[in-house]
Amino acid sequence: MKHIQSRENAQFKQLRKLATSSKERRDTTSTLIDGLHLFRSALDAGHRPSLAIVAERALHHPDVSALLAEYRDAVLLLADGLFDELSPTDTPTGLLGLIDIPGAASGPVRGDCLVLDAVQDSGNLGTLLRAAWATGVADVLLTTGCAQAWSPKVLRAGQGAHFSLRIREHCDVAEVLKDFSGKVVATRLDAQTSPYALDLRGPVAWLFGNEGAGLSPTISALASDAVRIPMPGAAESLNVAMAATVCLFEQVRQREPC
Repeated sequence: MKHIQSRENAQFKQLRKLATSSKERRDTTSTLIDGLHLFRSALDAGHRPSLAIVAERALHHPDVSALLAEYRDAVLLLADGLFDELSPTDTPTGLLGLIDIPGAASGPVRGDCLVLDAVQDSGNLGTLLRAAWATGVADVLLTTGCAQAWSPKVLRAGQGAHFSLRIREHCDVAEVLKDFSGKVVATRLDAQTSPYALDLRGPVAWLFGNEGAGLSPTISALASDAVRIPMPGAAESLNVAMAATVCLFEQVRQREPC
């Protein structure tokens, strides 16, 4: 087990770049996952981290110790202050994993999909991926302008969703959906139909846009249907992750056997 206590260490500097730089993650096709839950989720999905990174304070935690017993030499021990510089949270758990970023999915969309157009907030993106995972939507298409899907913050918000989804970043959505046989549904404030009134029992490609600007004209033009979530209260709109979750679970409800 290697023990690093200095910020001048070359390996620590490389890990700090991965934690803070989207360019570094793209160039190296690697990223960091934070916490015992994500580490185990990666293992269960067959994405074995190539390195376990542990804070001194967590070394003797029973769950961490049991996991590290499998890794032996592939463990890096960091001084607590150094570890905290790598973690995306205010209260780090003491365990990080170094993983390879999978290659982008290819081929036609199979069944439902979620299209995210320039969703920039890491928490929103991770929550949207988690909602897709929870509702059985396997394909997620991200346009240029979205937050980086495999950043540590998005991974943490996704809570393991990434490892069960086919994620395509910088996607040419029109090209991927050109032969899509189902409905392509956008949420719009001027729509006259509610998601509760639209038949969602067949394949659906859901379109959700930027937190402030909504869908771009190019992506909006792909929609075959538009819906508006009824809001009897005074709020003008919902957060994009909330809106998507409402729509996706209505889809699940409609498909439940009577």
